[in-house]
Amino acid sequence: MKICFLIPLLVLANLTATAQGIVNLEKYRADSTNRWEKDIAKLEALDQSESHPGNAILFVGSSSIRRWDTIVDDMAPYHPIQRGFGGCTWSDVAIFADRLITPHPFRAIVFFVANDITGGSDDKTPDEVAALFAYVWQRVRAHNPDAPVFFIPVTPTPSRWSVWPTAKKANSAIRQFCADNDSTWFIGTESIYLDPHGQPRPGLFVDDMLHLNPDGYSRWAAAIKSHLDTILNGAGR
Repeated sequence: MKICFLIPLLVLANLTATAQGIVNLEKYRADSTNRWEKDIAKLEALDQSESHPGNAILFVGSSSIRRWDTIVDDMAPYHPIQRGFGGCTWSDVAIFADRLITPHPFRAIVFFVANDITGGSDDKTPDEVAALFAYVWQRVRAHNPDAPVFFIPVTPTPSRWSVWPTAKKANSAIRQFCADNDSTWFIGTESIYLDPHGQPRPGLFVDDMLHLNPDGYSRWAAAIKSHLDTILNGAGR
């Protein structure tokens, strides 16, 4: 398994050292804990009350994962474990990575996190987002060295269209990371949500123009399941 990867402006020779060097989780820990501890505790309670097979697909991420009410039907015959929490960022997922990931045996894991670049004063750079994903990827590999890891990129939404160029750079950085690491896959979804003129399709979102409506989820689910089918049941890479 390769441990070398590239993200813009940085040539990374060693994943562990680089991830630890770039990602200072301590600067995020207090805010993440104050905001999300109760939500993570609720997810941990589900770990105790729910029963899942060892070949389940673990879905971790922000509100689009949490709000995915049709995930069981959409992903059948795969068995999903749904672990989404609110408007989390990659730093939040990194802080709670072990608590989200290690309770579960899984055949594959799928990530979607979309709140690091929103136009706010605390936005992360694309390199920071990629480094945080790399850190979380490393925690996955520590728990399950061989399971395929799937990354769903940030969606081009009408409400955050002004920051789409920056979000797209973060997507591209992680696409490169996925290309450079074994059993790590980028699920392209951008074209689903853009019209022929390159503008977001408002008809695929609820009134907030951020979250997907049923049609938006249906298209999202089809892309995700297609990749699962190809990688898990096909030749893969």
